[in-house]
Amino acid sequence: MVKSQASTVAEYLAELTDEQRAEVSTVRDVILANLPAGYVEVMGWGLITYAVPLEVSGPTYNKQPLMYAALAAQKNYCAVYLTTVMDEFEESFRTRWAATGKKLDMGKSCVRFKRASNLALDIIGEEVARLSVPEFLDWHDEHRTKGAARVR
Repeated sequence: MVKSQASTVAEYLAELTDEQRAEVSTVRDVILANLPAGYVEVMGWGLITYAVPLEVSGPTYNKQPLMYAALAAQKNYCAVYLTTVMDEFEESFRTRWAATGKKLDMGKSCVRFKRASNLALDIIGEEVARLSVPEFLDWHDEHRTKGAARVR
């Protein structure tokens, strides 16, 4: 599965193979256990997303809730997307992960895995817990401004 058309998390999970569902559900449990109050779990972009509701963030450029983290099963792997694991948070994330002795398969803010047992789930939980909604909104505004300055 690359992009789901499911409109609810329950529908999404039902679409997965038993193996994918088990792996995604394990990571989902860690995310939900560590997710600060105010974020919502919704389907967005064909992924399970953890987002700031529009009523809180205000309008966004794409009229979608502001994504903080996401979780998905792809064709050959699963992935957890941690939008803040870049810039000032990336080095800390990589250092803490390395200390666990587990191999990190990471793209830009995307940690790929075949089995949840291959992940440093405590580090995933720490990253999810890192920013409250107001802190994330401040972080997002700062980085959106930096990105706009780079484009000019």
